[in-house]
Amino acid sequence: MKLRFDKMEGTGNDFILIDNLEGLYDDTDWGKPVIRLCRRKLGIGADGVLILEKERGSDFRMRIFNPDGQEVEMCGNGARCSAFYWCLKEKKESVRFNTLAGIMSAEIGKGNMVRLSLTPPADARLDLLIKIENKEMSVSFINTGVPHVVVESEKIDSIDVDRLGRGIRYNEVFAPHGTNANFVQVTGEKSLYVRTYERGVEEETLACGTGVVASAVIESLKGKVSPPVTVKTKGGETMNVYFKQSKEDDLISRIYDVKLEGGVNRVFSGEVEL
Repeated sequence: MKLRFDKMEGTGNDFILIDNLEGLYDDTDWGKPVIRLCRRKLGIGADGVLILEKERGSDFRMRIFNPDGQEVEMCGNGARCSAFYWCLKEKKESVRFNTLAGIMSAEIGKGNMVRLSLTPPADARLDLLIKIENKEMSVSFINTGVPHVVVESEKIDSIDVDRLGRGIRYNEVFAPHGTNANFVQVTGEKSLYVRTYERGVEEETLACGTGVVASAVIESLKGKVSPPVTVKTKGGETMNVYFKQSKEDDLISRIYDVKLEGGVNRVFSGEVEL
């Protein structure tokens, strides 16, 4: 069967987007095809696969699969790419869609900028001590749709992100599902530089939307930055994170009205044998 796809990228995070709004691929078991399609050099190559499906009560449902074939709850840049694709197709400037992490909405701005509204982050834990390579490391944790660890450093360009990120990703503290790992350098009162090791991709990526949000929120909770926060990613591009912070300790989440903004491009379209 021939599969039509669009190659999308959001601030360097690249995806294979499959439009299944007409239900052409409803009977497909996506695990093995995703692994093959995402392989660099041997397949199309991507950080993940996005599948858009019809759903009542929203404009569509977004499913996201990592390159290891596992379906995950959420992907910030994937969600922005999905929103951009749908709005371009339907000639709309805003969209509301469902994910395993909840309902998202997005607005399309000038220059292919997409601003995504996310669900409030949860389970923030600051300054945890974990053991990596028989050494104690201070990290913070938060779930921004998927789990993220944030590690501060003054010189993150010198960090072996793949090695340390893998150690954090598989650390027993975050078992059984593991976590993404973000290495963060504070560069100003409203700016960060972030490098991310992504779970499921199993290496450093050029950008990670939920990781950028996690880093900005954690550093804000620690008093290091204040919103809006501009975040430089490994790919050299920047993303903007907007949110509001309450001082009330009895709220479910002190962080709310979270938005992630950055550029999106449709790189090319094609067909591949499934």
